[in-house]
Amino acid sequence: MANQISGSQTSLREANMAMLFDAITKYGAMTQVELAEATGLSTATVSILVRRLVDDGLFTTTDTIRSGRRATLVSIARKMGIGVGLHIGRNHLSICITDFSQKILAYHDRPLPYGHKPDSTLIEALRLIHETVESIAASIDEIVAVMISLATPIDWKHQQIGVRGILRDWDDTDIIAYFKKSFQCPIFLDNDANTAAIAESKQGVGIDFPNFLYVQAGDGIGASLFINGALYRGSMGLAGEIGHIQVDPFGDICACGNRGCLDTVVNEQRLTSVLSFTHGSITLDDLIRKAQDGDPGCRRVISDAAVRVGTVIAQTCISMDPQCIIIGGDLSKSGDAFLEPLRQSIQRLLFPNAVAPIKIMSSTMPDTNVTLGAALAAIELASNQPPVSAQ
Repeated sequence: MANQISGSQTSLREANMAMLFDAITKYGAMTQVELAEATGLSTATVSILVRRLVDDGLFTTTDTIRSGRRATLVSIARKMGIGVGLHIGRNHLSICITDFSQKILAYHDRPLPYGHKPDSTLIEALRLIHETVESIAASIDEIVAVMISLATPIDWKHQQIGVRGILRDWDDTDIIAYFKKSFQCPIFLDNDANTAAIAESKQGVGIDFPNFLYVQAGDGIGASLFINGALYRGSMGLAGEIGHIQVDPFGDICACGNRGCLDTVVNEQRLTSVLSFTHGSITLDDLIRKAQDGDPGCRRVISDAAVRVGTVIAQTCISMDPQCIIIGGDLSKSGDAFLEPLRQSIQRLLFPNAVAPIKIMSSTMPDTNVTLGAALAAIELASNQPPVSAQ
């Protein structure tokens, strides 16, 4: 009985410590009173836990002033320097900051309008970086590298957008030059599926699989190939662009200039337009939410998309022979409405008598893996560790 009580107390203490970490990661450095308000814990409990975490080297404290009174500001301890991961999505902007222990120090995001323009978006991105760094009581000089992740093919070798026309208005924008004006550290560009796969390999469901295929399924489809524990980019960094595999030779013209690419049939506009007569004007988020709630029309649209995507994934797996397939992106949040027909579509086209069938798994962090992976890649590229890619 005594052991059970001790175990319960330990579990409760660990859960409370996790609440403190989550609050500081989300809101930045906070006083102990603010931590108590954010977590619902008593100030006495917060004080005891903070003292223990400081002794363990996980938190740091500094004196500050709040409302004219002295207070203790609590922040997550940093090791050596910080890496910044920035994700410029089609309708949102997010940032993740990690240190050399791969600990998440902060994660913030904010919405962007559809069709956002480079000038205003880059200004907002720069502001978000400064605000987030300040929120963890760090300085800009501590940044060792910045990785910017974009929803478009990236020419890794030349660090520029690799296929023109996909991310409209951004083709001639020198993103790296813009950030180099503000930061005295290396700046990198990468594709969103690649940085998501990096996060999965280091802290996600891919951690035990040196060979896996990651698929980013949402407003368009992208993929990333991990081979022998390293991200495979190909000669120019364009490996994994399965959204531009042709699925209909007489289909619509794709933004890349080819006809009938997978991206022309699995994208927000195409998926939601099918429902315009019965559901009116809806977004991809609306479609996914309604599918989760059991709407039969939305579930059918998502199921049909899954079959298309599964067919291309199976073709890729025949060539790559991965241990597992990891599914991320917004469509993965539809649950079985997307994942079950996807599995059936893939398995129908793979070797039926394979001794070791390919595992198909969902990402446990589809909302954050792109940005987290960018931050982890920034840290790794800035260190003396082996590079995150294999040519």
